Amino acid sequence: MGIITEVNLIKKSNKNVIEIKVEPSQFPVNYKGEYHYRSGSTKQQLKGNALNSFLMKKMGVTWESAVVENIAPEQLPDTSFDIFKEQAHRYNRLLEEDMNLSKRELLEKLQLLTADGKLTRAAYLLFAKDPNKVAFNSFIKIGYFDGSDVLYQDEVKGSLFEQAEKCIDLIFTKYLKATITYDGITRVETFPFAYGAIREAIYNAIVHRAYNYMNPTQIRVYYNQIVISNDAANVTEDWTE
Repeated sequence: MGIITEVNLIKKSNKNVIEIKVEPSQFPVNYKGEYHYRSGSTKQQLKGNALNSFLMKKMGVTWESAVVENIAPEQLPDTSFDIFKEQAHRYNRLLEEDMNLSKRELLEKLQLLTADGKLTRAAYLLFAKDPNKVAFNSFIKIGYFDGSDVLYQDEVKGSLFEQAEKCIDLIFTKYLKATITYDGITRVETFPFAYGAIREAIYNAIVHRAYNYMNPTQIRVYYNQIVISNDAANVTEDWTE
């Protein structure tokens, strides 16, 4: 295994004891090409995405911080940047003088570029038109269910910022029914779920997804509840009327 240990012969209670000291390794150690992970009293062999995530974490690298080659910030479409600036300015996360920042300048402020100015995967997912090029199935699937039967569905694609906006709009224009009341001559529509709550849930599902896995974020809408799930990130939100 390539491990160098310190072996000592010591006396303990009038007995000879062999002491083997193994210093913590900065890098993962394999046994016959396999990597094993202990959790409590059980030992598991790491494979696939779990192994990749473990190795990158040990080396101080995350999947999202890896470099996307051959694409410059200036090549990213304007649409996602416009959405981000409008939303950030609305909630006082972006100052007025920052609204005219270039794409590169904005990504630098968001720490989405590497030290040598290259795009990270996180930057590409957030702003690129087709994030599937670096993360397969990086879209949101929405379906309206009657029990276990899906009556109709949509796939929401585009940058993650675009997906969030499109998804929220779809839910309130196609998937939820509002009750109508009148305040004098003014028509009032009341949805079963608050807009702010749905918006928060959608953004949480997008943010907490592990994009190195291949399962899309899924939203199941029923007449009295919405279930938003992301198996890869082990995040599930259940919104019941």
